[in-house]
Amino acid sequence: MVKLSQATIGDLPAEVARPAYDRSAVTPGIVHFGVGGFHRAHEAMYVDALMNEGTAHDWGIVGVGLMPGDSRMRDAMAAQDNLFTLVVKHPDGRLEPRVIGSMVGYLFAPDDPQAVLDRLVDPATRIVSLTVTEGGYHVNQVTGEFDASDPVLQADLGAEGLPRSMFGFVTEAARRRREAGTDPFTVMSCDNLPGNGDVAKKMIVAFARLKDPELGDWVEEHVAFPNCMVDRITPVTSPEDVAALADQFGVEDAWPVVCEPFTQWVLEDHFPSGRPPFEDVGVQIVDDVVPYELMKLRLLNASHQALCYLGYLSGYRYAHEVAQDPLFREFLLGYMAEEGSPTLPEVPGVDLGVYRRQLIERFANPEVRDTLARLCAESSDRIPKWLVPVIRHNLRTDGRFERSALVVASWARYAEGVDEAGEPIEVVDRHRDKIMAAALRHEEDELAFLRDRDLFGDLVDSEPFTTAYTAFLRSLHDNGARVTLEDLESNR
Repeated sequence: MVKLSQATIGDLPAEVARPAYDRSAVTPGIVHFGVGGFHRAHEAMYVDALMNEGTAHDWGIVGVGLMPGDSRMRDAMAAQDNLFTLVVKHPDGRLEPRVIGSMVGYLFAPDDPQAVLDRLVDPATRIVSLTVTEGGYHVNQVTGEFDASDPVLQADLGAEGLPRSMFGFVTEAARRRREAGTDPFTVMSCDNLPGNGDVAKKMIVAFARLKDPELGDWVEEHVAFPNCMVDRITPVTSPEDVAALADQFGVEDAWPVVCEPFTQWVLEDHFPSGRPPFEDVGVQIVDDVVPYELMKLRLLNASHQALCYLGYLSGYRYAHEVAQDPLFREFLLGYMAEEGSPTLPEVPGVDLGVYRRQLIERFANPEVRDTLARLCAESSDRIPKWLVPVIRHNLRTDGRFERSALVVASWARYAEGVDEAGEPIEVVDRHRDKIMAAALRHEEDELAFLRDRDLFGDLVDSEPFTTAYTAFLRSLHDNGARVTLEDLESNR
């Protein structure tokens, strides 16, 4: 057994790929907030690939953790000299391990916020990238404006001391760089948001203006926020994944990351202070990301929501189980073809029919073992961004919306917190108390869940939509998820 570290790289088995470059010569150029599985399977992987080709050695990544739970990542990275194993899980059961070396540091902000600021202010830092989740941007779902009510944001807005939030760190670092005459860094959001760069800019500028109006104006004018679309299914690392890496390859890694073979990154080329040559390792550099990101959000991400609640209520626990079920495949392909795709602009170079079928194949990969519980989590940040725009578009254009209505109804049924066998459901959502309270009022008010205008806007005022929604909600209660789905598909 080889315990992963810089000193033991040479002892790894031959079938485990490892950095082909001198990591001691790598210097930081990127600071990343939110080092989770996806970042490590995506951006960190691309940077590592460039370094293996002999370039980008001045673009090492320093990760930053803000949440108390990030102390676990701090400890894992410290014990392994910031190395980790990326394990690609192929549908035939084959595992393809690769040690990633592009991370050169990890800072746990609660330990030393000054160290985070110092790294951000350093002229060598030219990109600040983000995977802080959809909810991490604090967007009011109805108005689209910045919601500064979070206590941590309020503390950063009012405090003269060191910041605690991503907003506080980025804004304070921008102020210090401006005062020092240092070129501004580029902020690169890698989260699943339509126009993620535009959203990051709007929210960070709004925060900065609340802190210092003049600084907010400067950030808006001088800091670049490119949009991008990112895609790679990356389930939560399980104890079985850790054990498989040890058993099959003899590698002891405190926190490997697992992912599917597919990966995609479409990136707007807007980096005034420079960037790694990402196009050399397969990143699509484009002028307009919007068509690609809408395709991904309204087909892949919305389809994840379409399968997770109905699948869970039907007794499944993994995405591949649902995607291998012919009934669910028909439902998902129907949603994508008849409801999601008609809302999309032309996507250059993409055959949507091929893309839709490829998505089903990816979902059905039995080795990835993506849990439905993960896909069902934080729905209040996901449904409003991924599915509600599809519903609005189709209501406005007299398009089809029945399958989308069933998805919303299945979320409402799931949020009641009990499955069809009477077993408790652990609802994971930052608005858990609010959505569960609404769901538990279904007997007295079938539209209780839909009345939350922060999540659904005026959908509750649409008679065609509420008629479909309430019919599906009744059927989910009376007949169950599978029969409801069978009735829908048999009547198409």
